[in-house]
Amino acid sequence: MAIDLLNETEATVDEAQLVRLVAFDLEKLFVHPDADVSLVLVDVAAMEQLHVQWMDEPGPTDVLSFPMDELRPGSHDRPTPAGLLGDIVLCPEVAQAQAAEAGHSLMAELRLLTTHGLLHLLGFDHAEPADRDEMFTLQDRLLAGFEEHDRATPGRMP
Repeated sequence: MAIDLLNETEATVDEAQLVRLVAFDLEKLFVHPDADVSLVLVDVAAMEQLHVQWMDEPGPTDVLSFPMDELRPGSHDRPTPAGLLGDIVLCPEVAQAQAAEAGHSLMAELRLLTTHGLLHLLGFDHAEPADRDEMFTLQDRLLAGFEEHDRATPGRMP
């Protein structure tokens, strides 16, 4: 599994933790070990440009997902085939503002946005109430599982 992370910002984030999170999420969603995904951290100007270009919406946003091979979650008996999942683009500056408003850390917000973006790569959406419930329930479950797993690993999440 190739998980690439490119930080094009001045933000100091725990990049290794984000890579571990993606690996954890992909394993729990039974995605083939040879699937590839990229995380890109960009500044506000770059995110605003992407948001306008691809979503036709003004201003920056927190996360954008760009799926490639339209892979979907697998199962224990039938994992997702190998392929290129796509790119998750995060804006730490927008995430920092949201984290402050929510009363948690930047890393907690980036973990949430990373998992959210990954679920979008795998075809999840939240336009309809039932889809929103499914996606957000899975997102919460993955985040809680990762936090428990990472805390139990020596030298990981404080």
